[in-house]
Amino acid sequence: MTDLTTLLEVGGPVAALGGGAAYAQARYPGVYWSTVGLPVSTVRLLSSYGSVMEACGLTVAPSRLRVLAVKATTRREVRPVPPRRGIIRPTTTGLRVRLRLAPGQEPADVAASAERLRHAWGVHAVYVTAVKPGVVELRLVGFDVLRRVRMPRKLRPDLLRVPVALREDATPFVRDYRTVPHQLTLGATLSGKSMYLRHLVAGLARQSVALVGIDCKRGVELAPFAPRLSALATDPEQAAELLPVLIREMEDRYDLIKARQGIAPSTPDEEITSDIWGLPEHERPVPVVLFVDEVAELFLVATKKDEVRRDEMVTQLIRLAQLGRAAGIYLEVCGQRFGAELGKGATMLRAQLTGRVCHRVNDEASAKMALGDIAPEAVFAACAIAPERPGLAVAGNTSGGWSRIRTPYLSLGDAAETCRESAHLVPDLPALKPFRPDVPVRPPAETPGPVVRPRPVTD
Repeated sequence: MTDLTTLLEVGGPVAALGGGAAYAQARYPGVYWSTVGLPVSTVRLLSSYGSVMEACGLTVAPSRLRVLAVKATTRREVRPVPPRRGIIRPTTTGLRVRLRLAPGQEPADVAASAERLRHAWGVHAVYVTAVKPGVVELRLVGFDVLRRVRMPRKLRPDLLRVPVALREDATPFVRDYRTVPHQLTLGATLSGKSMYLRHLVAGLARQSVALVGIDCKRGVELAPFAPRLSALATDPEQAAELLPVLIREMEDRYDLIKARQGIAPSTPDEEITSDIWGLPEHERPVPVVLFVDEVAELFLVATKKDEVRRDEMVTQLIRLAQLGRAAGIYLEVCGQRFGAELGKGATMLRAQLTGRVCHRVNDEASAKMALGDIAPEAVFAACAIAPERPGLAVAGNTSGGWSRIRTPYLSLGDAAETCRESAHLVPDLPALKPFRPDVPVRPPAETPGPVVRPRPVTD
């Protein structure tokens, strides 16, 4: 009886501790990782590093000098040599450790064993990155960072660079327009595409950038950001009037570059290799970011007249995508559906859009249109996105790399408030003034008036 009582007294706190750890792992994975997962995974890595590397085939035969030294000093068996391990650096989401590869090894050898390393060390995922020749970095992620997205706090803001999502390896996904000038973003209804667009607009609203929108859903997506927009077209008719203005703005900027650098006015735009960033800061035009939402609406036609207008708009979009980067004009093309069956120019326009972000789509053809020319495995990853995880997407570019990302939640009201607070940053572009959206004047906040107290009655 005494032993049973003692067992119950000891087992109660242990069960409570185990239940608390399980609850923390489910509800607060970051806290669980810092308190339990990090120490356990570190011990596993240190205690089993050599055997795990040998089991994964990442060891090499020791050098002759090492063999002679071991035989001369000890009688131990000479074992294969694993890659030299650096200092383990813990993070809030996992571990980082650098490995110096042995002669004859390459980063692909370590990347092929990432799944084995994940199971051996009890972490959520292992990612391999080449740091320099002969050195790779293992990024061990302790839990699923995309289940509940928390963006890193230390993010350095910069012009035309917006952190919009978190990668599956716990690094921020930054939309850099200077590096990837144009992008195609696809996503079905309730896939998180609008949330991605909100982050882009809210991030650019605080910068010295002109924001231009084409929203063929009568402006329901971009109209809340009207205080910060320099121009807004809400149907194909208005878009057909706005795009030629942007073309003329691009041509005027090329003329400015020619005049500054002494290039002959007769030189074709295609032969100019410089851009506005080579101009002095006081002469440099403000960058322009064009958001095109529901791009398929610009391709759809009902009459012969609409077909002529469609061809003109598509041609202008292709010209902006081909020549706009040097003039500081960048495209963010969004839509639910994008395919070659949209009509003439669709495939040519896609070829000019370097960046690709594909949320959950309703058909495999759209995923192939977005990612098929980058990597076939990226298409499979996009088609596997579950409807229960809005904001999850596959991001890639034409260099061949891709990764899963997820956008954190941002309410429409918060994004609109950011645009209202940044309304004073709208640049002065006379050509776009006719397209500036009407912004209703907000009523002043009601402030309580002074309290009027009755005078005391005196006899």
